[in-house]
Amino acid sequence: MEQASRNAGGAFAKVVVVVPTYNERENLPLLVDRLTGLGLPGLHVLVVDDGSPDGTGDVADAIAEESGGTVAVLHRTTKDGLGRAYVAGMTRALADGADVVIQMDADLSHPAETLPLMVRTLREDDGVALVIGSRYVAGGALATEWAWHRKALSAWANFYVNAVLRLGVKDATAGFKAWRGSALEAVDLPSVRSNGYSFQVEMNHRAIRRGLRIVEVPITFEERVHGASKLSLRVQAESAITPWKLRFGRRRAGS
Repeated sequence: MEQASRNAGGAFAKVVVVVPTYNERENLPLLVDRLTGLGLPGLHVLVVDDGSPDGTGDVADAIAEESGGTVAVLHRTTKDGLGRAYVAGMTRALADGADVVIQMDADLSHPAETLPLMVRTLREDDGVALVIGSRYVAGGALATEWAWHRKALSAWANFYVNAVLRLGVKDATAGFKAWRGSALEAVDLPSVRSNGYSFQVEMNHRAIRRGLRIVEVPITFEERVHGASKLSLRVQAESAITPWKLRFGRRRAGS
């Protein structure tokens, strides 16, 4: 099955980068330029816009029209969180035949130049289900612009998640990921309930519970270029509660 999803040169036939957006009209064109400039075979970009009032959706439509089919846009009328946007985008990507699905922020904090390594890691080892762009493995780093308390909060969040769930993933809260399509199907996307940044934790938890192999590769996480962070107090509270729900909550189908 996996072999059938690759072309004669060994590359995956279709790699879809899912990019949720909300008020990212300045960053989105820069990100798409970086991605399309990689020269990665089979690369497509799916923008999932949650009705951005700054016109990000219109910018995405214009980019898609000029892309010749490389860029597509999924418009959602309700802003109900990062997790829901990713579920919608990933579901669409799988329905469109994606062999690999990439999770990537629109704010330019994730280094596009690492994406070929992530895809190559999946291609060269059929046993790898998920590749995480990690700030906390050897060679990884946080933005130098970050104040010490932001770095401490990020490190504490990863320690906390691993202490509760024992995931064994060094960057358990990372949002830059490359999923094998079959792995996404195995974790049962429709039943995912976490929203906000806790979505990342639940997806890792599901992968590990199914015995899927995760590999981490180092990245340098940069400060966003334009716009404001979406890390609200509500999102932080959900992120603190979710690991306990996953550990002790009732096991739904797919959880």
